[in-house]
Amino acid sequence: MTETTMTRVPQTPDQGVRLRLDPKPSRTTVLDGAWWPRSTDAVAELPALLEGLHDLRGEITHVLFNTTEWNQPHPRRAASGRRVVRLGWFTSQPPGLVTLISGSGDRFDLLVVPPATTPASAERVMAAAADAADKRRTPELLGTADITSESRP
Repeated sequence: MTETTMTRVPQTPDQGVRLRLDPKPSRTTVLDGAWWPRSTDAVAELPALLEGLHDLRGEITHVLFNTTEWNQPHPRRAASGRRVVRLGWFTSQPPGLVTLISGSGDRFDLLVVPPATTPASAERVMAAAADAADKRRTPELLGTADITSESRP
């Protein structure tokens, strides 16, 4: 298993971004890491993610989401501090995946762990997504996640 980086950026004293990344980004990995948002409100969750990635991956300029997994509205831009990030909403974006593009043109694909995933399961799935040696794709990893019963339809 490779070394991973866990980043927490406080939003309030009891919150932070739940993000795990492979510390050595590579174009040959399946995933660059995982993000475990607290809700499906992308606009509310995005600032902490962008702040957490800024020091590790540079300034993010574009974020691509799967339309069906996130609450409405789906704005085209979001503010993060003094920066404005362009948002893309696509039905063709694979479920469980968010793609981020930096100012230098680098692309990062993060598995999105559903908010209602149990903590132990989320940690396991996030570690696997950030492990360059783990070649499983998003559907396989999410298939192993334990979701709490109150969030299931």
